[in-house]
Amino acid sequence: MKFFNISSATPAKRPLKKEGKSRFRRINDWLHLWLGLISGVIVFIVCITACIWVFNEEITSLLNPETRVEKQDKPVLTPSAIRQIAAAAYPGEEVSYAEYHQGRTIHVAVGDYEKRHYTLQLEPYSGRIVSREIHEKDEEGFFRWVLMGHRFLWLPYEIGRPIVNYGTMIFVVLLITGLIWWYPKKWSKSTVDKSFRIKWNGTFKRVNLDLHNVLGFYSLLFLLAIALTGMVYGIEWYSKGLYWATSGGETLAEYRAKSSDSLQINKFFTADQAMDKAWNMVLDAHPDTKGFYYSFPDTTDAKSAISIYVYPSVGQFYNSQSYAFDRHTLRQLPRDGVYDVEFAGASFGTKLRKMNYDIHVGSILGFPGKVLAFFASLIGASLPVTGFIIWWNRRGFGNSKKKKKKGQQRTGDLSGGIIVADERLAGTSARKTRRPVFKPGLQDI
Repeated sequence: MKFFNISSATPAKRPLKKEGKSRFRRINDWLHLWLGLISGVIVFIVCITACIWVFNEEITSLLNPETRVEKQDKPVLTPSAIRQIAAAAYPGEEVSYAEYHQGRTIHVAVGDYEKRHYTLQLEPYSGRIVSREIHEKDEEGFFRWVLMGHRFLWLPYEIGRPIVNYGTMIFVVLLITGLIWWYPKKWSKSTVDKSFRIKWNGTFKRVNLDLHNVLGFYSLLFLLAIALTGMVYGIEWYSKGLYWATSGGETLAEYRAKSSDSLQINKFFTADQAMDKAWNMVLDAHPDTKGFYYSFPDTTDAKSAISIYVYPSVGQFYNSQSYAFDRHTLRQLPRDGVYDVEFAGASFGTKLRKMNYDIHVGSILGFPGKVLAFFASLIGASLPVTGFIIWWNRRGFGNSKKKKKKGQQRTGDLSGGIIVADERLAGTSARKTRRPVFKPGLQDI
């Protein structure tokens, strides 16, 4: 077959083939494409639920203004006082735990979670019941429902949790392969504009492509931080390996439930006395604490212990410290976990692990950090959508303008030029070969 210029009948030279991508880049692009298509729905759900969850405390406080309380120069309720108020409100029910953050009411959980259970909101200084709620078994509030989607896609836990865990790992691979795909071979004014700016006055395809590439680049580090810290909660080998690598070869201690000496029951303290004394001991060590969480010992189980967490900062948990006490003797039980260690004196690996949650939700940087986490998660949710649209368009599914002029055949070379075969001059051989020289492939997706 001969090729002809449109302006003459002399044979035209076949265009030189443009140098293609390296094997590494082709493999990288292939992985980015197909891993993205496979995990797109998972990434979208996990990221969009993360957007909502980031501000769950602020939204809850905004929707329930009665739970906001001005700080007063008074001591907050003791554990025994909380138990007495809960017992009067719901006779015969066990208090499970109490949680307090400065500027808010005390949240008290009452009853067995596997059955009908209750929650109370108490004014932290007077003990006045601000609100009470009854919850049926398996009843979930809105933010609890959001968290279930974030953690296991509303599927059975044993099925959804691994899907989310390894879907997140795939997302980390996508971020890295996406950066490699984004990086231009040569830097020029044109590539800089395409790589760092969104052409808002361009076509829909161009704007969509820029949203995927440009926003993906700007959010890359934030999304990596969110994804890598999220994997700590779900992938055991990754969690242990990360701690080993960041602590200089130390082994992450296994969590062990603390137990009281059941042989000492009723010899020294009642349950209320033990709780108050343990709380006073912790409060003496942390007089400026901004919040606490303590679980009440199960009075039907002689081995149950007292567990107390203190929060030195408002809205942050990285510097929290936990304590456990034998509820019969008030002996402080030995610390054996990263969360039992004081932050200031901890090793780098332990500090990083204690900061994991705050990094994950952005609160490590305070409220501005949560704003960054929100927008990063929102961009993360958009990436599977814009990426799918790019693939859809480049495969030709969205292109309805595929008309050819009568008597002419378009055959595009790799550089984007057009060669026209004139049937009057090329003869029968041109009419029999109506295939384009170049077909869009994976290297162009």
